[in-house]
Amino acid sequence: MTNSDAGASSDGALDDLSFEQLYGQLEDVTARLEGGDLSLEQSVALFEQGMKLAQRCQQLLGDVEQRVETLRQAFEGDPPA
Repeated sequence: MTNSDAGASSDGALDDLSFEQLYGQLEDVTARLEGGDLSLEQSVALFEQGMKLAQRCQQLLGDVEQRVETLRQAFEGDPPA
């Protein structure tokens, strides 16, 4: 199994993917791990890839949350935090 089997092959490639693409890959990784038919080495590699995907998803969600809060404050006339 190669890293590309688990999704993007490097952390930099994750930056180019949309949230939806990342989440889809994370779902695939989760399903493969839950399948239980992997070697220990494969499981660890997939787990690592899943953690990277989850971290990038969380980063994107945090960025969007910040943008929404900034827009909310702008429309309500609140000063930025």
